[in-house]
Amino acid sequence: MTSRQIAGAPITWGVCEVPGWGLQMTPGRVLSEMATLGITASELGPDGFLPRDPVRLRALLSEHGMSLVAGFVPAVLHDPGRWATEGSEVARQIANLAAGFASIVVLAASTGDEGYEGSAHLTDDQWSHLVSAISDVEGMAAEHNMTVAFHPHYGTVIERPREIKRLLDTSPVGLCLDSGHIMVGGGDPVAIAESAVDRIVHVHLKDVNGALAAGVRNGELGYHEAVIAGMYPILGSGDVDIPSIIRALDRAGYQGWYVLEQDTALAEEPDEGEGPFVAAAASFAYLNQEVPPRE
Repeated sequence: MTSRQIAGAPITWGVCEVPGWGLQMTPGRVLSEMATLGITASELGPDGFLPRDPVRLRALLSEHGMSLVAGFVPAVLHDPGRWATEGSEVARQIANLAAGFASIVVLAASTGDEGYEGSAHLTDDQWSHLVSAISDVEGMAAEHNMTVAFHPHYGTVIERPREIKRLLDTSPVGLCLDSGHIMVGGGDPVAIAESAVDRIVHVHLKDVNGALAAGVRNGELGYHEAVIAGMYPILGSGDVDIPSIIRALDRAGYQGWYVLEQDTALAEEPDEGEGPFVAAAASFAYLNQEVPPRE
């Protein structure tokens, strides 16, 4: 039996880079609860959540028996003026990931505004600069023997099916398949898993409440508001066909990471073993029981 590589993500515990997102739990609490579940690998979380100092970062991960697999790096890629200043910051974050022995840079194309409440529609010139900046990031990552996984993400400049297709057509960059964000943006994550499987280098597994996602897409709900309302439920309890995604990747021989990532926003600190821990445990159990690793 071939085991899957399963990692956790701090956003499942409500830890997010967006100002005012909600209560931010401590790294020790988050990593400890991941370890209790039997998860031994994690993404980095927002910049500054885990230590930037390489020695402290590695010590904290080691304390919890955890390895680092990837990190989410949002940046304004379509604007030459913004990229001129943000490029060096992206390089610093990549170096921090490399110091923790991560292998994947999860890159997203920010609109330039805080949060994920708005979209941006690019001119052809802006799109050309975005593709060029992605290539720049791939070069930065290659210096550390790391791979870039581009993340279509709701509330960024690449969120809907037409934008994902254009990205795949105009850039050779690898893809982070996020089943939740693809669905919220109006796409079909199973279709992406099947049609673009040769481009997928990293996977974020989310389930989605389809009605809430439609409300966001149609402008009836804000993105943050929908997350609070439970747009990303426990795996297996929403409207994403998680088994079909995994089986498509299995058939193609995908050997990368599956990151359990059910975005949460917390109003208050939950008791030990409650709140996100319960939801993460149920998602972890679903993944292992519903879709067992292939022979």
